[in-house]
Amino acid sequence: MPGVAKAVDGRIAVLLDGGIRRGTDVLKALALGASAVLIGRPYVWGLAVGGAGGVTEVVRILRDEFRAAMALCGLPDVSRITPDVLWP
Repeated sequence: MPGVAKAVDGRIAVLLDGGIRRGTDVLKALALGASAVLIGRPYVWGLAVGGAGGVTEVVRILRDEFRAAMALCGLPDVSRITPDVLWP
């Protein structure tokens, strides 16, 4: 991810798709240079288990986990996410 982000140098958005299962995964992807993440499989799981309500619940869980991860890193907003939040 860092190599891709560096190669495009902000000319296009870098979307990460695959492997996003928790809010901490979202934080890590953004810290590594993703512009956004896609969450295809988790919301499909929610849909299969609980229909529209299941999708809503999956998105709520991811959002809450992401917000908690940001808070634990001392980040007040998404624009403050940098590679420095990751353990080397």
